[in-house]
Amino acid sequence: MLVSLPISPKALADYEVFVGADNILDIRELAGEMAGSSVLHVNATAYGGGVAEMLYTLVPLMQDAGLRADWKVIQGNDEFFSVTKIMHNCLQGMDIPITTNMKQIYEHQVLANAKMMDGEYDYVVVHDPQPAALPHFLGEARRKIGKKWIWRCHLDLTEFSVELWEYLLPFIQQYDGVIFTSGHYAGEYEDRMPPITVITPCIDPLSPKNTPLDHQTVTRTLRKYGIDPERPLITQVSRYDPWKDPLGVIDAYRIVKKEIPDAQLLLAASMATDDPESWHYYEKTARHAGEDSDIFLLSNLQGVGNLEVNAFQRGSDVVVQKSIQEGFGLTVTEALWKERPVIGGKVGGIVLQIEDGVNGHLVDSSQACAESILKVLKDKKGAVRMGAAGRDTVRERFLSTVNLKGYLELFRGLDVAKEQHERKKAVHEQH
Repeated sequence: MLVSLPISPKALADYEVFVGADNILDIRELAGEMAGSSVLHVNATAYGGGVAEMLYTLVPLMQDAGLRADWKVIQGNDEFFSVTKIMHNCLQGMDIPITTNMKQIYEHQVLANAKMMDGEYDYVVVHDPQPAALPHFLGEARRKIGKKWIWRCHLDLTEFSVELWEYLLPFIQQYDGVIFTSGHYAGEYEDRMPPITVITPCIDPLSPKNTPLDHQTVTRTLRKYGIDPERPLITQVSRYDPWKDPLGVIDAYRIVKKEIPDAQLLLAASMATDDPESWHYYEKTARHAGEDSDIFLLSNLQGVGNLEVNAFQRGSDVVVQKSIQEGFGLTVTEALWKERPVIGGKVGGIVLQIEDGVNGHLVDSSQACAESILKVLKDKKGAVRMGAAGRDTVRERFLSTVNLKGYLELFRGLDVAKEQHERKKAVHEQH
């Protein structure tokens, strides 16, 4: 059976200082309508990505709001996760054929996980493609385990593979609702899908990655990894992944270095269990970096955790997220919250966060990225203004309480829709 993950408790009241008492009251009243309802979240990994980070906050906040929330992670071998990584890439635009053998590997493993599912829940939220076929393989047991099923897709679907989407669509059509980060992601398939809700990911201002750090802690952490806190620092925090374009970031840094010779570049990542490709791309990034002693490639393998990432972002003069595709980009949110100007790719969920020239810059090439970095580094007063604007953006739109409220409104909407459907059915039967 799939095992529930242990979760540390969190209290909604602790977030009042960030979002105000009225927002907390609204959430309490909304949750009160569903008090005692049970919720299960299912995803592919307990660490190493934005989905897991959000669930470590969302699940305990649901519990504090009065719901019986749970979180379980599916099981899979390297072969399965290699296939789902290809699916991930295809949904973000790569043109890779999905073979019969790949489909068999995927379906065999999801079926095995379906057989391990138990319990009874009012709502089951399935995150991303890896476990997406669970309702299908549960068959008649689907409604016993979950009265309502919701698929939450965190990917940028603006250029998805039609072949893969057509394969996945019958699985997705068995859900009662779908959550996307942007309303643009469904495209022409919207009419063939369950009702769509838009909920943007959010960060936890009380997590170790986002809580305030004193200057001494920041500088000590930088020095621990050989980074000079007195010199300009450009940082990107992301998986080693072609969609995050670390090679393009290195190219931009090299352009910057011609004008600012003492600039440093830090690429920091967490190697996730469901992303075997990251090892290959780390090696590719390392070869591209060459012997430049001012380029630092770090990961959890060197002891980089949430505290270190927090210090890296706060110790940076500019944060980069030069993605080619990006479902949302929580690292953008994190850096904006820490009052750092962010240079982001003009794609996906990044454009929902960065207002060009206000709290950062949107770019579509290494050259444009370098030019924007130079602007920030040369205009320190402007960088301070951008940083302040970025924190305001996150406070208003991208903190954990917003994420929680979005889910509660979705659950309530599904219940209202069900009640309306049952009333119409009863009236029809009477006639």
